[in-house]
Amino acid sequence: MVQDFFGAENPFDWDEKLWFADKSAEVPSANVIENEKEFKIELSAPGFEKKDFKIEVEDGILNISAEKKDEKEEEKNDYRRKEFSYSSIRRSFVLPENITEESIDAKYEKGLLKLVLPKKALAEGKAKKAISVG
Repeated sequence: MVQDFFGAENPFDWDEKLWFADKSAEVPSANVIENEKEFKIELSAPGFEKKDFKIEVEDGILNISAEKKDEKEEEKNDYRRKEFSYSSIRRSFVLPENITEESIDAKYEKGLLKLVLPKKALAEGKAKKAISVG
């Protein structure tokens, strides 16, 4: 279910689940789409490049982050100006057990990061068997 990605009964519990304590990174908007064979995640991340993203899966958690640093310097006869800008985003999702982690695919284009998370078939439980006491 989609709520599995948020790790909570209420996926819109913004204060506790989505905001980071240090508040240094923005939390991008996300769409999570599920069908019978995969989950798709779309993150709004304008202004970044493919090389800015770091995507990892660790202990069943999908961590997505991106950082962009920009520095401009202008020097004229009687003054010097130096500007810095820094932007970063972070988002984490608790993955359901039926995700094939090694087959996750990511693409970035036109400010949108798109991930495809293929599902795998979960082993069905064996039939119940009664055991008599002898």
